[in-house]
Amino acid sequence: MKQTIYLPCSIVLNNDIQEVKQLNVFVSDVCATVHLDDDTATNVELAIEEAVVNVMNYAYPLEWEGKIHVKAYASAGKLCFEISDSGIPFDPTKAKEADISLSVQQRSIGGLGIYLIRKYMDNMEYKRIEGRNVLTLSKNLNFPL
Repeated sequence: MKQTIYLPCSIVLNNDIQEVKQLNVFVSDVCATVHLDDDTATNVELAIEEAVVNVMNYAYPLEWEGKIHVKAYASAGKLCFEISDSGIPFDPTKAKEADISLSVQQRSIGGLGIYLIRKYMDNMEYKRIEGRNVLTLSKNLNFPL
């Protein structure tokens, strides 16, 4: 049975790929709370997972332990997810577009996660605040909350 989630809400994850299961349940429950259709919810879930896994893989060197904070809120017709960490500074909004027209053999490694985030979310903003990466991803809602 799903629990009722009231927005804003948040989850704190350890920098451990095993935590992705918790993240997926959290994002799925948030999407259900705002009544996203199944296709849109799946796209949002994939985008948030990609963003958090990128933090887990790249923000913290192997010897570092760290926390990843994910906050969800709805505001002005948008569903927003704020992902923050104290890892290595990285602004994904400045990342080069992945060239998906190339074959897998021709394409350089990396960039597909950011491509999916851009494709499935309507807005992506990055700020570095007090030593933390803060990435806000938003999805426009086609209905009032």
